[in-house]
Amino acid sequence: MTKRIILSAICLILFFAVTSCNIKENSTEMNTKTRESTTDDFQGTAGPITLVIHGGAGTILKENMTPEMEQAYREKLTEALNTGYGVLKNGGASLDAVVATIQVMEASPLFNAGIGAVYTHEGRNELDASIMDGNTGNAGAVAGVTTIKSPIRAALEVMLHSPHVMMAGPGAEAFAREQGLEMVPNSYFGTKRRKEALEKVLKNEAESTSDLLPYQDWKYGTVGAVALDKDRNIAAGTSTGGMTNKRYGRIGDSPIIGAGTFAENATCGVSCTGHGEFFIRNVVAYDIAARMKYEKLSVQESAQKVVQDKLARLGGDGGVICLDRKGNVAMEFNTPGMYRGYIKDGEPHVFIYKEQ
Repeated sequence: MTKRIILSAICLILFFAVTSCNIKENSTEMNTKTRESTTDDFQGTAGPITLVIHGGAGTILKENMTPEMEQAYREKLTEALNTGYGVLKNGGASLDAVVATIQVMEASPLFNAGIGAVYTHEGRNELDASIMDGNTGNAGAVAGVTTIKSPIRAALEVMLHSPHVMMAGPGAEAFAREQGLEMVPNSYFGTKRRKEALEKVLKNEAESTSDLLPYQDWKYGTVGAVALDKDRNIAAGTSTGGMTNKRYGRIGDSPIIGAGTFAENATCGVSCTGHGEFFIRNVVAYDIAARMKYEKLSVQESAQKVVQDKLARLGGDGGVICLDRKGNVAMEFNTPGMYRGYIKDGEPHVFIYKEQ
């Protein structure tokens, strides 16, 4: 009797042990298949190589624009799109396409980035930029630099050749020199138009009795790009001269990952332009991606909710460009206009005003 009980107990132990192993193996196999299936489905939905850009949002009205100026903006936006798309079409990475695209706009006095950057209260140009790789999650940024010819290239170097995400001021410039980047005198960035804008603000400030620094709609012109390459990787970048008459080393959202720039293959890439303090406080770029992930919204729905509902309700002006892995583009803004455009299948599309 005792032997029978012992044998029965041993059989039960063996039964549960085998069953447990089978359940564990089946569970592991099921989880593996789920991950593989999800990955395969996701990769299968990838869209064509695509590039979307912005050149700033603000009070951009047709009645205030001469035909010559409008044509100049359209041509430069088209050039930027064609340049970045050329990189993608030749098999280049989204990171390289973003840098090439933004460099075209940094080299143009039409935008508030690189040449044409606005002036600080002290009368100099201080520039910021950031870039992020949606495939790896790596990012780089520079802030408050004054002698780096291409801030977006410097941001890329920080990402690729340093253990850091952001470098600022003289340290960032020393690093850029070590990387062999082209350096220029600060006067390289200045233009007559931006100098006159500063003088106008300073005059208004002198006549004001308020001790507060008023927010001025003079800074729009920040540039950005988001790209999707042949390997289905997303990258996003942003470059700016900041805010006219800024003081005390003020830094806006453009070089801050999650506020002005964000990229994640699983959701989207985002580049922002507008009143940076609001974009920082509301981590706008990341919020758009997070709503896609957790609320299962489309890139357009997410951008619209953040820019038109949340941001506008809080008093934040500006806009965003977004691109998901399917090649879906969103260009959302709550201002009268935003310089913007996209290209896929080789055909560039450029827009300026809200009604377009």
